[in-house]
Formats: sequence, C-alpha cells, structure tokens
Amino acid sequence: MSESDTARVALKFVNEINRHDLESVLALLTDDHLMIDAEGSEVRGRDRLRSVWADCFRSFPDYHLGVKEWFQNGRVVGMFGTASGTFAVGDHLPAENRWRAHAAWRVVVRDHQIAQWQVYLDREPALRAMGSRRTAEAAATGRAASA
Repeated sequence: MSESDTARVALKFVNEINRHDLESVLALLTDDHLMIDAEGSEVRGRDRLRSVWADCFRSFPDYHLGVKEWFQNGRVVGMFGTASGTFAVGDHLPAENRWRAHAAWRVVVRDHQIAQWQVYLDREPALRAMGSRRTAEAAATGRAASA
C-alpha cells in the first residue's frame, strides 16, 4: 500500500464518521481494531465498536470531525483539527448543548483499513453539554441533576 493510500484511508474514515454512516465506518475497521479514547480507555474489535459509534451518532446527531492538517509516517497518520456536536434531548438539539473542542487523532492503517484510532481531546466541553441535558431533564421532572 502506498503512503498516499494510507492517508486516503484515514481521511475516508473521517468522512464516513461525518456522514454518520455506521456500516461504512465499521467496514473500514480491521477485525481486531483498537480504539483508544481521550481518557485512555480501550475498546478492541469491530463488533464491540458497533455500539460505540451507534451511541455516538445517536447522542450527537450532528457530530463532526474537522481535520485542518495531517501528516504521515509510514502506516501512521496524525490528524489535527476540531470535534463538535450537540448533545440531543430526544429529537431536539438545544443550542446550549452544542460543543466544540480542539482534537487530534492518531490513526494506524493496515491493509486499507483502520487498525487503531486514538483520540486526543479535551472532553470538558462535551461533558458540560451533557450536563446541560441532565440539568434540563431534572428541571422538567422536578428531580435533582446527577453529577
């Protein structure tokens, strides 16, 4: 696989994430895919990633990765940009639940598929947005918001 193919696969993965095309996202993952989130938690295996990405797309219907710059070293692609979304409340996307954060991704490509996806992100903006939802739900139901 040429170096240009490696970068193309990584950028195609981002495109499929932005399209929220779950089946296309999964098709680009190796069977033994490793996802490492911003806290260092690991999820291994394409089958286990199905629910992770489905939950992401459901919770943040406008989830978007904006790659501003990337570089490549062999099978590894580093990408830099932003991640954004709005934490949904039912079918609604309240403006106060919108978040955006600087992000970086380390992507390992093997045989035209993503073998590893590692996220570097300040999760605080997304957590604040999710807290806004919990606070709004608590106010609507008369219960205290959970942390």
